[in-house]
Amino acid sequence: MKYLIVGLGNIGPEYADTRHNIGFMIADELAKQEHSSFFNMRLANYTEFSYKSRKVHLIKPTTYMNLSGKALNYWMQDLKIPVENVLVLVDELALPLGTVRLKPKGSAGGHNGLKSIEMALGHSNYSRLRFGVGDNFPKGRQVDYVLSGFDDDEQPELPALIDRSVEMVKSFIAVGPELTMTRFNK
Repeated sequence: MKYLIVGLGNIGPEYADTRHNIGFMIADELAKQEHSSFFNMRLANYTEFSYKSRKVHLIKPTTYMNLSGKALNYWMQDLKIPVENVLVLVDELALPLGTVRLKPKGSAGGHNGLKSIEMALGHSNYSRLRFGVGDNFPKGRQVDYVLSGFDDDEQPELPALIDRSVEMVKSFIAVGPELTMTRFNK
Protein backbone atom coordinates (compact mmCIF):
# COMPACT_ATOMS: atom_id res chain seq x y z
CA MET A 1 0.00 0.00 0.00
CA LYS A 2 1.35 3.39 -1.04
CA TYR A 3 0.21 6.80 0.22
CA LEU A 4 0.86 10.33 -0.99
CA ILE A 5 0.68 13.04 1.67
CA VAL A 6 0.78 16.59 0.27
CA GLY A 7 1.51 19.54 2.55
CA LEU A 8 0.41 22.79 0.92
CA GLY A 9 2.37 26.02 1.28
CA ASN A 10 4.63 28.50 -0.47
CA ILE A 11 8.39 28.13 -0.77
CA GLY A 12 10.71 30.86 0.46
CA PRO A 13 11.70 32.24 3.87
CA GLU A 14 9.17 35.09 3.65
CA TYR A 15 6.33 32.51 3.81
CA ALA A 16 7.92 30.11 6.31
CA ASP A 17 5.71 30.49 9.38
CA THR A 18 2.58 31.95 7.82
CA ARG A 19 -0.94 30.59 8.21
CA HIS A 20 -0.96 29.57 4.54
CA ASN A 21 2.08 27.34 5.18
CA ILE A 22 0.56 25.19 7.91
CA GLY A 23 0.55 22.27 5.43
CA PHE A 24 4.34 22.56 5.15
CA MET A 25 4.65 22.77 8.96
CA ILE A 26 2.62 19.58 9.46
CA ALA A 27 4.64 17.81 6.73
CA ASP A 28 7.89 18.94 8.39
CA GLU A 29 6.79 17.59 11.78
CA LEU A 30 5.66 14.28 10.24
CA ALA A 31 9.04 13.88 8.50
CA LYS A 32 10.85 14.78 11.74
CA GLN A 33 8.89 12.21 13.77
CA GLU A 34 9.70 9.55 11.15
CA HIS A 35 13.41 10.56 11.04
CA SER A 36 13.11 11.43 7.37
CA SER A 37 14.68 14.31 5.39
CA PHE A 38 13.34 16.17 2.37
CA PHE A 39 15.17 16.32 -0.94
CA ASN A 40 14.44 18.76 -3.74
CA MET A 41 12.96 16.67 -6.54
CA ARG A 42 10.67 17.35 -9.49
CA LEU A 43 8.10 20.03 -8.56
CA ALA A 44 8.42 19.30 -4.82
CA ASN A 45 10.52 18.71 -1.76
CA TYR A 46 10.15 14.97 -1.34
CA THR A 47 10.74 12.30 1.29
CA GLU A 48 9.50 8.79 1.94
CA PHE A 49 9.29 6.39 4.86
CA SER A 50 7.43 3.29 5.99
CA TYR A 51 4.64 3.46 8.52
CA LYS A 52 2.72 0.37 9.71
CA SER A 53 4.00 -1.62 6.69
CA ARG A 54 2.81 1.08 4.29
CA LYS A 55 5.02 3.16 2.01
CA VAL A 56 4.44 6.86 2.62
CA HIS A 57 5.49 9.47 0.05
CA LEU A 58 5.45 12.99 1.49
CA ILE A 59 5.72 16.10 -0.66
CA LYS A 60 5.80 19.86 -0.20
CA PRO A 61 5.15 21.33 -3.67
CA THR A 62 7.72 23.88 -4.85
CA THR A 63 5.25 25.25 -7.41
CA TYR A 64 3.75 27.84 -5.03
CA MET A 65 0.23 27.41 -3.72
CA ASN A 66 -1.62 28.36 -6.91
CA LEU A 67 -0.04 25.49 -8.87
CA SER A 68 -0.13 22.79 -6.16
CA GLY A 69 -2.24 20.56 -8.42
CA LYS A 70 0.61 20.30 -10.92
CA ALA A 71 2.93 18.77 -8.29
CA LEU A 72 0.24 16.54 -6.77
CA ASN A 73 -0.77 15.23 -10.19
CA TYR A 74 2.84 14.57 -11.25
CA TRP A 75 3.66 12.57 -8.11
CA MET A 76 0.35 10.69 -8.12
CA GLN A 77 0.98 9.56 -11.71
CA ASP A 78 4.69 8.91 -11.23
CA LEU A 79 4.18 6.77 -8.12
CA LYS A 80 0.89 5.27 -9.38
CA ILE A 81 -0.98 6.17 -6.19
CA PRO A 82 -4.79 6.02 -6.33
CA VAL A 83 -6.68 9.16 -5.27
CA GLU A 84 -8.18 7.38 -2.24
CA ASN A 85 -4.62 7.10 -0.83
CA VAL A 86 -3.91 10.82 -1.21
CA LEU A 87 -4.22 13.27 1.69
CA VAL A 88 -3.80 17.04 1.28
CA LEU A 89 -2.79 19.15 4.32
CA VAL A 90 -4.29 22.61 4.05
CA ASP A 91 -5.08 25.81 5.98
CA GLU A 92 -8.80 26.56 6.43
CA LEU A 93 -10.24 30.04 7.04
CA ALA A 94 -13.74 28.68 7.78
CA LEU A 95 -12.51 26.87 10.91
CA PRO A 96 -11.29 28.57 14.09
CA LEU A 97 -7.73 27.99 15.27
CA GLY A 98 -7.73 24.82 17.31
CA THR A 99 -10.02 22.93 14.95
CA VAL A 100 -8.52 20.26 12.70
CA ARG A 101 -10.85 18.16 10.54
CA LEU A 102 -10.46 15.39 8.02
CA LYS A 103 -12.81 15.44 5.04
CA PRO A 104 -13.00 12.75 2.34
CA LYS A 105 -14.06 15.33 -0.29
CA GLY A 106 -15.45 18.84 -0.59
CA SER A 107 -15.23 22.15 -2.37
CA ALA A 108 -12.14 24.32 -2.70
CA GLY A 109 -13.95 27.02 -0.70
CA GLY A 110 -11.96 29.79 -2.37
CA HIS A 111 -8.59 28.18 -1.52
CA ASN A 112 -6.27 28.56 -4.52
CA GLY A 113 -4.20 25.46 -3.68
CA LEU A 114 -7.34 23.30 -3.57
CA LYS A 115 -8.69 24.95 -6.75
CA SER A 116 -5.45 23.99 -8.51
CA ILE A 117 -5.75 20.39 -7.27
CA GLU A 118 -9.39 20.19 -8.44
CA MET A 119 -8.35 21.50 -11.87
CA ALA A 120 -5.54 18.92 -12.12
CA LEU A 121 -7.67 15.99 -10.95
CA GLY A 122 -10.90 17.06 -12.64
CA HIS A 123 -12.87 16.47 -9.41
CA SER A 124 -12.90 17.24 -5.68
CA ASN A 125 -13.09 13.66 -4.37
CA TYR A 126 -9.79 13.58 -2.49
CA SER A 127 -9.18 13.64 1.26
CA ARG A 128 -7.97 16.78 2.94
CA LEU A 129 -6.90 17.61 6.46
CA ARG A 130 -8.29 21.09 7.13
CA PHE A 131 -6.31 23.02 9.75
CA GLY A 132 -8.33 25.95 11.11
CA VAL A 133 -6.49 29.27 10.97
CA GLY A 134 -9.51 31.44 11.81
CA ASP A 135 -10.93 34.36 9.88
CA ASN A 136 -10.02 37.32 12.05
CA PHE A 137 -9.40 39.80 9.24
CA PRO A 138 -11.14 42.89 7.84
CA LYS A 139 -13.16 42.54 4.63
CA GLY A 140 -10.88 42.31 1.58
CA ARG A 141 -7.76 41.52 3.64
CA GLN A 142 -7.87 37.72 3.33
CA VAL A 143 -4.57 37.47 1.39
CA ASP A 144 -2.70 39.61 3.94
CA TYR A 145 -4.15 37.46 6.73
CA VAL A 146 -3.17 34.04 5.34
CA LEU A 147 0.28 35.33 4.39
CA SER A 148 0.88 36.66 7.91
CA GLY A 149 2.31 34.74 10.85
CA PHE A 150 0.28 33.39 13.74
CA ASP A 151 -0.41 35.94 16.50
CA ASP A 152 1.56 35.87 19.76
CA ASP A 153 -1.45 34.48 21.64
CA GLU A 154 -1.86 31.70 19.03
CA GLN A 155 1.81 30.60 18.99
CA PRO A 156 1.67 28.50 22.22
CA GLU A 157 -1.20 26.39 20.78
CA LEU A 158 0.57 25.52 17.53
CA PRO A 159 2.88 22.64 18.58
CA ALA A 160 0.01 20.61 20.10
CA LEU A 161 -2.23 21.30 17.09
CA ILE A 162 0.50 20.27 14.66
CA ASP A 163 1.12 17.09 16.71
CA ARG A 164 -2.61 16.31 16.61
CA SER A 165 -2.56 16.85 12.83
CA VAL A 166 0.36 14.42 12.48
CA GLU A 167 -1.57 11.87 14.55
CA MET A 168 -4.50 12.29 12.16
CA VAL A 169 -2.25 11.78 9.11
CA LYS A 170 -0.85 8.60 10.65
CA SER A 171 -4.38 7.42 11.44
CA PHE A 172 -5.44 8.10 7.82
CA ILE A 173 -2.55 5.93 6.65
CA ALA A 174 -3.18 3.16 9.19
CA VAL A 175 -7.00 2.89 9.25
CA GLY A 176 -8.35 5.16 6.47
CA PRO A 177 -10.50 8.29 6.41
CA GLU A 178 -13.74 6.98 7.94
CA LEU A 179 -12.26 5.69 11.20
CA THR A 180 -9.97 8.71 11.41
CA MET A 181 -12.96 11.08 11.11
CA THR A 182 -14.87 9.11 13.76
CA ARG A 183 -11.92 9.29 16.13
CA PHE A 184 -10.75 12.88 15.57
CA ASN A 185 -13.51 15.05 14.06
CA LYS A 186 -15.32 16.31 17.14
